[in-house]
Amino acid sequence: MTIKAQYLGMPLDISELDAENLEYFRYCAGHAFHLQACTACGLLRYPPTTACPWCADPGARWTPVEGSGTVHSYTEVHHAIQPAFRDHVPYLVLLVDLDTQKGVPTAEEALRVVGNLTTPEGRLAPPELVRKIGIGTRVRMVFTDIAPGLALPQWTFDAAARQPAAVWRYPED
Repeated sequence: MTIKAQYLGMPLDISELDAENLEYFRYCAGHAFHLQACTACGLLRYPPTTACPWCADPGARWTPVEGSGTVHSYTEVHHAIQPAFRDHVPYLVLLVDLDTQKGVPTAEEALRVVGNLTTPEGRLAPPELVRKIGIGTRVRMVFTDIAPGLALPQWTFDAAARQPAAVWRYPED
């Protein structure tokens, strides 16, 4: 079943032919984070795909994964290309190293999941929260409900986690 919705006025469409993403977002709609685990080598993968990126085996099972991690990188958007986001600048798009499977299969690798920085309620973060986040910040996953059967996995500051004494942020002009 195709999912059609809007997020901040921007259309979203997940085709019924995209079985992996439909299943992924079905779990997200239940506010549960699941990833595919390869049935041959056991490694988790993101984004959802038809075969394992490490061993190429097509078999997979959906596995619950804890949605917590560390900001690996980010981009701070000050000029929104999408008109729907103009009222929300600046906003952050985060690339987060999940705690799960970090350093596997090699020391440099991690499952890295992209999402916007939001409030704990799933709304795009206000400027004071944006200024607090940098590389090394601990975050946790939250879900933004978009439509019946669709929620977006997003990131928020993890107030319960031990945070680094200082985080790295890109220099400001």
